[in-house]
Amino acid sequence: QVQLVESGGGLVQAGGSLRLSCVASGSILRIVTMGWYRQAPGKQRELVAVISSGGNSNYADSVKGRFTISRDNAKNTVYLQMNSLKPEDTAVYYCYGEIIAVRAGLSSYWGQGTQVTVSS
Repeated sequence: QVQLVESGGGLVQAGGSLRLSCVASGSILRIVTMGWYRQAPGKQRELVAVISSGGNSNYADSVKGRFTISRDNAKNTVYLQMNSLKPEDTAVYYCYGEIIAVRAGLSSYWGQGTQVTVSS
C-alpha cells in the first residue's frame, strides 16, 4: 500500500505565502512523478504543478512565477512553495504521485487534500 499525506495548508492573507508538503510512504520502489492539483468549490480539479524524478517541472499558467515545486527523493517528499497568494488560489490542494510499488506496478495515488484559504 502507498499513502500520500499532505500538510501545510491554512488561512493566509492575500500576498502571503504558504508551503505545502507531501510525504509518500509504503512499499515504494520508485516515484516517477509527483505533483499538486487543486479543486475550488464548484470547479473541476486542475493541475497546479508537477515534477519528474529528474527535477523537470511544469506549472499551470495561473501560478507561474508565484509557486515553486520541488522534491526530496531521499525523503519521498514533494513541496509546493506558494508566494504572492491570491484569493483565487483558495482551494483544496491534493498531492499526486505516479509510483511504482511492490506487487502493484505503476499506479496513480492521491492524498486526502489540504485546505488553502486566501483572504482578501
